[in-house]
Amino acid sequence: MRQPSVLQPTMRQAQVEQPESMRAGARLRTAVLWLAAACLLLTFATGCSRGSQAAPTKSEVTVDPNLFQVDQPNLFPITKVETQQVPTTLTANGVVTPDVNRTIHVTSLGSGRVIDLKVRLGDQVKKGQVLLVISSPDLAGAFSDYQKAVADERLAKKALDRAQLLFDKGAIAEKDYQVAEDTEEKAKVDVQTTAQHVRVLGGDPNRPSSSIELRAPVAGTIVEQNVAGFEGIKSLDNTPNLFTIADLSQVWVVCDVFENDLGSVHVGDAAAIKLNAYPDHVLHGKVADISRVLDPSTRSAKVRIVLANPDGSMRPGMFAQATFQSRRLKSALVVPSTAVMRLHDKDWVFVQEAPKQFRRHEVTTTGGPTDGSQQILSGVNAGDSVVANALDFSTAVAEKQ
Repeated sequence: MRQPSVLQPTMRQAQVEQPESMRAGARLRTAVLWLAAACLLLTFATGCSRGSQAAPTKSEVTVDPNLFQVDQPNLFPITKVETQQVPTTLTANGVVTPDVNRTIHVTSLGSGRVIDLKVRLGDQVKKGQVLLVISSPDLAGAFSDYQKAVADERLAKKALDRAQLLFDKGAIAEKDYQVAEDTEEKAKVDVQTTAQHVRVLGGDPNRPSSSIELRAPVAGTIVEQNVAGFEGIKSLDNTPNLFTIADLSQVWVVCDVFENDLGSVHVGDAAAIKLNAYPDHVLHGKVADISRVLDPSTRSAKVRIVLANPDGSMRPGMFAQATFQSRRLKSALVVPSTAVMRLHDKDWVFVQEAPKQFRRHEVTTTGGPTDGSQQILSGVNAGDSVVANALDFSTAVAEKQ
């Protein structure tokens, strides 16, 4: 009888185990698929979460810095923006200059060299005060001519006295006496002429000297100086004036007004002047003259305003701003000057929008206030309710915050 082979059980075992390995491979492939799906889901979730972070999650709250709430609005008086007939205004820049009618140019008629300079630019001088001393050959020559004329006149006078005596005794003819008389008259004329020449050059015939004392012809302030110590003074035809003296008790403000604005300015119109040196001080004057000739480079005319300057606070060369008020009227929006507040180089008013709510509006004004009121060009409308005292309102709101 045939015995069973040893290999048979092994083959059967392999046949039994083969399905198990196949099942294990299937399970492995399934696990890989689930892992890939999980990775895809994770990647998608991560992308979504990043996208959600870029989008805002909540809105920001914006606060209007020009809107104010007050608890007791009755503490702040309210006024209305009104429409009034006001004069036409025009603003122009200008400069303070001396009054030409009160200005004297000081020169020397004699040449020479400065030996003593007694005053300087800006000094206040009195009439007759010595400004400088010049050693002048011209004055020395004039004194020489004067002294010669005096000597000749003295000799001619003696000759005339002698001729008079001889003529009375009949010792000479009448014509000889007349010649002596004529010589004396000519000698007197020469004395007067040479003495006047000495005075013109600045000398004194009674005090012979070669030094010219140049004196102030009027009282005032030295506004120009063209000479220094020990300089040579040339003849009058080729030298500038040595000094300019101006009486600054009255000055001019000369403004440049462009040709397209000349129709708004007339002689006699009122003008409010503000100086850069004194911005809080307003001076009042009237237009005294408008130039008939335009400056070809700027296309503007010079408008002159005369102002009294008793304390000397207005100095030549100061910059000024003039606001002209024409006699022609126009409609304009007007509020009290206290309703406008200056802040950060801008003008503001507080307009009431609700019983307890106010909004700050930027406005454009015409410049300085006039007669306690302020003209507004833009920023508000007629009939708007504004706080009458903007500064008090702004201070109260700032303290509350």
